[in-house]
Formats: sequence, structure tokens, C-alpha cells
Amino acid sequence: MTDHYDDRETRDPAQREAELFARLPEVLRRAMAAPAYADRLKDVDPATITSRAALARLPVLRKSELPALHRAAPPFGGFVAGPPGSFARLFTSPGPIFEPEAAQGDAWRGARALFAAGFRPGDVVLNTFSYHLTPGGFIFDTSARALGCAVIPAGPGNTEQQFELIEAYRPIGYSGTPDFLKILLDAAASARRDVSSIKRALVSGAAFPKSLQEEIKSRGIEAYQAFGTADLGMVAFETEARDGMVVNEELILEIVRPGTGDPVAEGDVGEIVVTSLDPHHPWIRLALGDLTAELPGASPCGRTNMRIKGWMGRADQTTKVKGMFVRPEQIAEIGKRHPELGRLRLVVTRSGETDVMTLKAEAVAASAAFQSELAATLRTVTKLGGNVELVGAGALPNDGKVISDERSA
Repeated sequence: MTDHYDDRETRDPAQREAELFARLPEVLRRAMAAPAYADRLKDVDPATITSRAALARLPVLRKSELPALHRAAPPFGGFVAGPPGSFARLFTSPGPIFEPEAAQGDAWRGARALFAAGFRPGDVVLNTFSYHLTPGGFIFDTSARALGCAVIPAGPGNTEQQFELIEAYRPIGYSGTPDFLKILLDAAASARRDVSSIKRALVSGAAFPKSLQEEIKSRGIEAYQAFGTADLGMVAFETEARDGMVVNEELILEIVRPGTGDPVAEGDVGEIVVTSLDPHHPWIRLALGDLTAELPGASPCGRTNMRIKGWMGRADQTTKVKGMFVRPEQIAEIGKRHPELGRLRLVVTRSGETDVMTLKAEAVAASAAFQSELAATLRTVTKLGGNVELVGAGALPNDGKVISDERSA
């Protein structure tokens, strides 16, 4: 067996970048056949969008907007050109957000992630993601089938019946949440059932802390993490290098300052924005609301695509202060009005029975006059008064947090 799914994973990064952006104009043209994209991109000439800098000028589409957009123009908010009947399966996620599954084999682009986790053609895989209405079960099911694996469509729960299936079919692989894997192993130990055939796992959908990683490994299972969404399928995945997550092929991933579409400096934490090159259902700058940071260099496993640290929290840090919402977009606007500043963080606390806002701002030169000017900008943008604290360059943590609500519950 080779170490990589195909030679595309190890090609020169410049070649990958050139190929992605050579294909992007046609994908944009196809996207603009859908009315919502035609409206959002009406002033865009697709032929000019051939670089990351050009792509960064397009508007972001926030995933948090999708429920309202889908309700206004069901089922897909006007972002899909084809009718529902042109797809293979049709799903919903909480919101509601309606997701179609394309008819091609590896519709969710997950076979690479499974391969990186050690799954191989001919393996039997126990898939415990839900098959009911939401796409999770089918994301991993179709990905495993595309790789050439046989799938037990178990779904979550009903451990007793799952033990029967495991003892009969002897699956070598598991896909599901890390939490349910532990539940399954614990229940098997208590019931003295044999689940020892399971040797590797691809987990997603829940936190996988170090303590749980070590426990799963101590039970003889090599478990790898994947990051995906119901809209895009598999976005990034862990490899045997255990050094961040490698971004999937066919995707352009950007990391932007929360509340904006502006790319962050290399290595800074920001919000994940993804453009997919699926001609049947393209996504153009879909902002997922999840934080991450890019890792430098190529993975030691030999895959050369961009690497990210994995999930690092939520970008939507909107909070309510004195009865009014304060949003990351507003903090970003303050930064635009004062480009000489570095990182910004709005800290919300309580003093007695009153909410208090303090804007912490990295500034090379501090003065009382500038502090007063910044306080005026804070009031203008948020319509709320607050304190300003100027700090030195690099004093605020690189964690992507722009609003920190520190009020006690």
C-alpha cells in the first residue's frame, strides 16, 4: 500500500495553487447561475478572480445567515442552480439548513481522510454517525464506500445490537464521535462482549481531548480526527504525522479576521472561510464560524497542502451589553478606522449591577488624546460607552478572540 491516497496530495504547493485558481473562474460562473450568487456577485467578472488576493475581495457568506436565507427562498436560499431532484439525497441540519448530496461517488470528499487514518479497500467499517435526516451518517458512509470499504450503517445508540454486528462482521474500522466510541468500549467491557476487531477510527463531531485520545489508544485503537461540515463535507483531516490537520483537495481555505473577510497575518488565529470547487454545488467564501490558525510548512507525512491547527473555538462572539448586541464586525470596524492599531479585544465585565466594556488595543504609541479618540470611535460604532486600555504590541493573545464576555453567570 502507498502512504498517500494519490499523487495530488504530494504535488508542489505552487502547482496546486495554480490549478485551483485556474479552475475558480469557471466555478464562479457556474455559481452565478444561481440567483442568490448572481445577486451577491453581480459586479464581479469571474475571469479576474485568479488569486487569493482577488478572492479576498469577494463578500463572505456566513453560515449563520443560511437559516434565514433558506426560509426566505426554500430550499437552498437561491444558492443552488439545479432543482432538488438533480441531487442524490436531501438533508436538513438544525436551523434549519437544507443540504443536498451530489450524485457523484465521493460526494463529501471523505475518502482521503479515511485513507489517512489507515482505512483501506476491503476493510469493514462500523459507522455510528446518524443516518436520520442529517447528512453525518452518509458523509462517512459514502466516503468509506468510495474508498472500497464495506459499511455497517449502525448509527448511534443501541449498543447491544451493535455488539452482535461487531462480533459477526469483525469491523476493523470505526467512524463516529469520540464520545460514542468510549461508550461502546465501556459497555462492551461491562457486558464482556468482544469488540477487539476495531483497530482504527476516524472521529469527528465532538471534542477529542488528550486524555480521551490516550484512553482510546490504550485500548488498542489508533484514532484520528477530521474536521468537516454538513455543507462542505470533509474540510481537513489528521494524518499519521499527528501534526495539525491537512486541508482537503478541491477546497480553497482562507483564515480571516472574525467579523470580516480580510485574511489574517500568517500564523494568526481567525475564522475559517472555504470556497469549494464542486461545479454542482459550489460554495463561494462560506464563513463557517470556526476558528483556527495555519501551521507553517508541509506535513511530515509528505502531504503538501495547507495545514491548520484544528478547531480552536467559535468566531461568532456576539454578546449583549446593556441590552444591545455587540458583534465582532463592530470591533473589526474600529480596527479599520484606526489601522495603526494591532489586535483588539473588547472585554465585558460587571461592576455592581452594570455592564462595563473595556476595549484593549495594541498600540505602538500611546497618548491620552489617542485614548480619548478611540473611546469616541467605540461609542460611535457600538452606540455604547466604554473604557479604552492601550497595551503594547503583541500583548494580546493570538487566540482569535475579539470579544471576551467575562461576566459571571
